[in-house]
Amino acid sequence: MSADPTQVLAFETDCHIFDGCGFPAPGLHSFLFEPLWGDGDSNVYFNKTMLLALIGSIVIVGFFWAAFRKPKVVPGKLQMIAEAGYDFVRRGVVYETIGKKEGEKYVPLIVSLFFFVWMMNLWSIIPLAQFPVTAIISYPLVLALIVYVLWVSLTFKRHGFVGFFKNVTGYDKSLGPVLPLAMVIEFFSNLLVRPFTHAVRLFANMFAGHTLLLLFTIASWYLLNGIGIAYAGVSFIMTLVMTAFELFIQALQAYVFVLLTCTYIQGALAENH
Repeated sequence: MSADPTQVLAFETDCHIFDGCGFPAPGLHSFLFEPLWGDGDSNVYFNKTMLLALIGSIVIVGFFWAAFRKPKVVPGKLQMIAEAGYDFVRRGVVYETIGKKEGEKYVPLIVSLFFFVWMMNLWSIIPLAQFPVTAIISYPLVLALIVYVLWVSLTFKRHGFVGFFKNVTGYDKSLGPVLPLAMVIEFFSNLLVRPFTHAVRLFANMFAGHTLLLLFTIASWYLLNGIGIAYAGVSFIMTLVMTAFELFIQALQAYVFVLLTCTYIQGALAENH
């Protein structure tokens, strides 16, 4: 027996109800992975989430390369699927938010962000992987920072320093006496809170979704003993329901992430500030 019994129970596969062991509830340990390569103590290592992010990137690039390397006037199945996905993001997100004229140049970026986030989310329900990369805060945070830098640079380029200040503070003379307070709130909201909320919205949903899937999956196994088998069946059905629901949430969160990105870009390019 290990010196820390809770860690043993958390990963013990022969632990069932009525066997005298506690419920192996998921926790922070469910989001920590030993390095596959390197030394975790020196912060130079390669773990499971990094591997999934790398494989996911290769899958996305490989998919679009295979679909468009020899494009046809009458597309095959693969090209048709790729075109449908690309066109959905281009027309349904970019054009609707930024406009066709201004938004066309940002289509490659938004399409890349959408499919990357979606793929990182999908790992949660893929056998052997079974972990959403975006449930690790560093990944959504880096993506949000990329969008943040783009937004700041575009605002400076389009409006200059004074225009940038008015843009991020929501300067509006019609607010009258409350204008100073509104400007302070808008300033902190846009420059400090915006990248945080952009990242946390994606991270929190994937973290919570994975925790729920783990909870019902582990409960199905834990209850598989004696009279608990009846409850195990209910828990297993909930696992299937949550998996289907998670599929919807994964696509939705990818959509929300790029929709907010387009909203920020549109705000940077808008002239009415």
